[in-house]
Amino acid sequence: MQQFADLLDGLVFMPSRTGKLRLIAHYLETAPDPDRGYGLAALTGDLDLGPAKPGAIRALAEARCDPTLFYLSYDYVGDLAETLALMWRPPPGVNAAPPPLPEVVDTLMAAPRTRTPELLAGWLDRLDATGRWALLKLITGGLRVGVSARLARTAFAQWAGLDLHDVEEAWPCVRPPYAPLFTWAAGGEKPALADVAGFRPFMLANPLEETDVRQLDPAAYAVEWKWDGIRVQVVGRAGDRRIYARSGDDITHSFPDVAAAIDFDGALDGELLVRDADGAPAPFNHLQQRLNRKTVSAALLRKYPAFVRAYDLLQAGEEDLRPHPFAERRRRLEAFLARPRERFDLSPLLPLTAWDDLGRLREEARERRMEGLMLKRWDSVYVPGRPKGPWFKWKRDPLTVDAVLLYAQRGHGKRSSYYSDYTFGVWRGDELVPVGKAYFGFTDEDLRQLDKWIRANTTDRFGPVRQVKPGLVFEVAFDSIHPSPRHKSGLAMRFPRISRIRWDKPHTEADRLETLATLVEAGGGA
Repeated sequence: MQQFADLLDGLVFMPSRTGKLRLIAHYLETAPDPDRGYGLAALTGDLDLGPAKPGAIRALAEARCDPTLFYLSYDYVGDLAETLALMWRPPPGVNAAPPPLPEVVDTLMAAPRTRTPELLAGWLDRLDATGRWALLKLITGGLRVGVSARLARTAFAQWAGLDLHDVEEAWPCVRPPYAPLFTWAAGGEKPALADVAGFRPFMLANPLEETDVRQLDPAAYAVEWKWDGIRVQVVGRAGDRRIYARSGDDITHSFPDVAAAIDFDGALDGELLVRDADGAPAPFNHLQQRLNRKTVSAALLRKYPAFVRAYDLLQAGEEDLRPHPFAERRRRLEAFLARPRERFDLSPLLPLTAWDDLGRLREEARERRMEGLMLKRWDSVYVPGRPKGPWFKWKRDPLTVDAVLLYAQRGHGKRSSYYSDYTFGVWRGDELVPVGKAYFGFTDEDLRQLDKWIRANTTDRFGPVRQVKPGLVFEVAFDSIHPSPRHKSGLAMRFPRISRIRWDKPHTEADRLETLATLVEAGGGA
């Protein structure tokens, strides 16, 4: 456990991607089995321990610490695990060795949830502050150390000297602590796909600049809408049915209605969407109600029925179609979907004879609630990664609004000492109402200046959140805006990010809610 804790501690303070890869590789090289497998699974999100609720952690803190001192410290530190790790004091006489990581994992997976607080207290007594912090992060399911699942898989591939795309294909075939993967890394056989509906790494598109458009031959490209959902891969093999996100994460559990309709052996690449009452693709915020859920209620299944709009066929039975050109794969896809299939339909191609057609279509994207356009060379084979030239995405321009900072919350990891998560609002009459939240789009120097301004202009505190007096304006860029009953304003932005800090602009001149409402009416509610 201590070696895993040292890894997390190193990762959270390591700013560079290369440095993170090096730290993970060192852990894989030096940690014993099955520790390194469980540690890798924690980084990829494959380790399901039935995470403890924050309320249970707070109750444990209140039992061992002075509650007033704990909550004052929590308000200052801004991180529950870090606060408890620093304040925890073992009872006199405890001198046991730190628990090995497999002991923690195996015990938690076998024990009833009601025993978690008791087990956790015993382990906290045996660890130092860093070990306690790592244990709490592990057991609450919130590592937040700046490592995505794909970065962890990349680290394993580089350490093992294996091709990343081969590793990503094999990953769904194994389970923590990944013994077959480490056997493969030591020179053994690649884990067999067998009857597992395995993952195929996605082919990605490059952004297209307007100045580059006329350098391309319009006859060489197929054009489709860039649908406003999430890209998925739907795979069926020998009765095994899976849905993969672009990251390679298995999201089948969130979409059982789509999984139940996989009655074929093959692999489709497409866009996961939700239907509205008329059967058309609904705005993205409808799909958002279904994302990141371990279980989906019958009410959600009825209200937000999911489907996949397919735009590529990667596998048909035993035949791998990826080496074929897109024109052939498209022909096979059209034949595959020639008969109606529940939860699956075909992404139509758009007419293109000249680049003027493309510009016109892009201008229509927002009105049609599309993200933009996709261009795919008819002769392109399907290869993993983002090769230059075969595929392009031409997204619509973002919307912007001037909004006033209302609340600031401490960040996580290396940002835990800074107020880096910002809630902002616009004017409704003479009242500011929140419309979104952003935590990126600014430099480290900007962050230091913002943090200083927030501390100097705080009017109230709510745990790790500070309310500030109106005065600071952000130019916020966002992709779309849609109705939201969860916000006091009745509206919420999609993908908001800080475009500029308007130190120069009076907050009284920020935008009004009526302005944002017109963007919804104009089709900004995608």
